[in-house]
Amino acid sequence: MARSTVLIAAVVLAFLVAAPMPEVTAKKYTVGDKKFWNPNINYAIWAQGKHFYVGDWLYFVFYRDQHNILEVNKADYERCISNHPIRNYTRGAGRDIVPLYETRRYYLLDGRGGCFHGMKLDVLVETPPPPPPFTPPPPQ
Repeated sequence: MARSTVLIAAVVLAFLVAAPMPEVTAKKYTVGDKKFWNPNINYAIWAQGKHFYVGDWLYFVFYRDQHNILEVNKADYERCISNHPIRNYTRGAGRDIVPLYETRRYYLLDGRGGCFHGMKLDVLVETPPPPPPFTPPPPQ
């Protein structure tokens, strides 16, 4: 009896190890793609059709002496007010990251005047979708 239980456990374990597991990986988005974080780019169009999930991150590339990345509330975002940001993601190199750790809306803008020239981004971060159901391979 004990021997058959061990054999069954070994078969189940071997099956689980061999079964393909869906991989969930974070995605890096370069904001603006090859146009980066610059004035006169419509970031709403850039974000259109993209799904941002918890664990993803936004990568901003910009002129460090001219721009920055601030998170603000919705009202300040709409009016390009940067006086009291929720968070400043700028680290001074012009290559800064905004990690998307929470399911919520992020309102990001350039607080050095670029917001008035389109440098603002509103992203909704979602919970990742569940992996597809496992379908065992057909018997051979």
